[in-house]
Amino acid sequence: MRVLGRVEPQRDWLIRRDQLDAVRRSVLRAIPVNALLGLAGALVAAHAGEALAGLIWFAASTAANLLRVGLCRAPCLGLVPTPAMPPERAAAAARSIDRRLRLCWLAALLSGTVWAFLPLLCAGYTSDQTLFYLTVTCGITAGAVTHGTAFARIPVCFITPPLLSAAGCLAYAGGFDRTCLAATVVLYLLALARSCAASEAGFRDTSRLKHEATALAAAHEAAHASARALAEEMRLRATHDALTGLLNRAGFAQAAHGRLAGQTCLMLLDLDGFKSVNDIYGHTVGDRLLTEVARRLAESIPPGCRAARLGGDEFALLYDPAAADCPPERLAERLIGRVAEPFDGFDAGRLGMSVGICRLPADSLTDLLTRADQALYAAKAVGRNRFRVFDEGLLRSLEMRRDCERDLSRALAEGTLAVWFQPIFGQAGREVAGLEALVRWHHPVHGWIPPGDLIAAASAAGLTESLLRFILEQVCTMMLTLRARGLGDVRVAMNVSPREMAQIAVDEIVLGRLRALGLPLPMLEIEITEETALDIEATQGKIAALSQAGIRLALDDFGVGYSALASLRALRADRIKIDRSLVTGLTAVDDKRGLVQAVLGLGRALGLDVVAEGVETAEDRATLEAMGCRFMQGYHLGRPAPAEATLRMMADLQASAA
Repeated sequence: MRVLGRVEPQRDWLIRRDQLDAVRRSVLRAIPVNALLGLAGALVAAHAGEALAGLIWFAASTAANLLRVGLCRAPCLGLVPTPAMPPERAAAAARSIDRRLRLCWLAALLSGTVWAFLPLLCAGYTSDQTLFYLTVTCGITAGAVTHGTAFARIPVCFITPPLLSAAGCLAYAGGFDRTCLAATVVLYLLALARSCAASEAGFRDTSRLKHEATALAAAHEAAHASARALAEEMRLRATHDALTGLLNRAGFAQAAHGRLAGQTCLMLLDLDGFKSVNDIYGHTVGDRLLTEVARRLAESIPPGCRAARLGGDEFALLYDPAAADCPPERLAERLIGRVAEPFDGFDAGRLGMSVGICRLPADSLTDLLTRADQALYAAKAVGRNRFRVFDEGLLRSLEMRRDCERDLSRALAEGTLAVWFQPIFGQAGREVAGLEALVRWHHPVHGWIPPGDLIAAASAAGLTESLLRFILEQVCTMMLTLRARGLGDVRVAMNVSPREMAQIAVDEIVLGRLRALGLPLPMLEIEITEETALDIEATQGKIAALSQAGIRLALDDFGVGYSALASLRALRADRIKIDRSLVTGLTAVDDKRGLVQAVLGLGRALGLDVVAEGVETAEDRATLEAMGCRFMQGYHLGRPAPAEATLRMMADLQASAA
């Protein structure tokens, strides 16, 4: 009801505005006829010897007509079209229309009053000119009603004085005919007044229906506009990132449709060090940082380049280097430089960016993204603030990874994978103290697959647990064989990757299998990398379960990653393995000898076994022995080999020792 209360006055104002507009047009059309009939009346009066009276009357009529014309032509606030008029202005416009209508009917009354003095020109309708003046009076009143259909008060005010004057004069003159004629004039007046009222009602209904239709059309248009705006907003939400305003993954896919042919270049950009920003400053600051990075990217890219945030701190660019006259290498350097600029509230150099570039033709956006991601991974492997272009070498690596992911399941089912063993020597390389299990796969197309690529393929294919169980089964078989040959003191080590430790229940699988086979738990050693040690919270429970059960733990690649005494203590490591990069060429480099000596001293202080990996020469072996290193591993001492060959080598060593 409150809405209707606002709508009804608005609609009534619009109707009265239509009435005033129609009145102005009708009066301007009727005035010339009125003036001509007035002039004819004055001429007839002059011919009848009443020239002065006719002239005075015509002058008065003309003055009234000029007043009416002036009112019709004068500007009116209510007739000024305004798209969205405020309520105060609308009220003022309504009042202006009401005043103008009132002035118009008063002017009509004045003009009608002048015509009421017409009997003075014909002796009160008793002269020979009576028929002429009665005819003029009836004609002009009928014309006023005909033209004044919009606002009844104006024609009624105009016709009432002359018709009443005529009826009065006729009645006063007396006589049956004149009396009847006077009565007829009164009936004529009433009929015209009724016709005026009916005409105004019809006009108002028509105007109301017109404005209702206009309002309905406007409402429909507003609804359509609102629906279009909502659809546009939903489209923007579906295709744009809410935080940065860039395209999201879906919007980027749409923008890339039809642009993959020719010289299209895709660039993947990933922030370096962003995780530490979130960890230290919080996600609110991280979001603000992402917004600023997006702004810098948008300012630095060439025209026609489409930018997107694919998720997290990963962005993408798609453009035509030839059309933009900007090689991707130059653009990558520019973007890396922009992101490396200081941010408010952050240390200079805290944030960087790596870029992967793919310019090779691709069949789909997915292929482009995969290739650019491969280049990005290669760039990050080198260090911060680097870019790498996807080339034939990376293409071969990508094809190998895809084939490995596709063929690994069948290889596991058919048993074409193998586990080889590399000896770990004790007594400075004079006896076998342990074996390290190394998975091997000779792919029918790509040949030998590096262990890291094999583990990554297993993770991508969802075969991490299957691969772990396969390696564990081969390790258990070797342990059973060693026990059967009286070599139960030789430990067998198997590597567990960070993915395996985080994704699957390594402790339950390993302990369950060893107990099922009745194998002594201390005979197995689990080697984990420092990368696993970093995520102590995710892996400590599993590592603690293995350690408490009696399985030994070794920290691999020690000395080149994020080694920390806290990691050794939290992991309860039994052995550390010095990374091969510190051991190979040890004899010739003083710094390496100092580092190795420090690790050996750390092992003695903590009661840990220390294994030197990567012993490649007799000189390095002799140097390690002189430094007091008891355990060694490397190609100079023994290469990885299948289980049968490893067992034969151990048997030969036993025979030689005997």
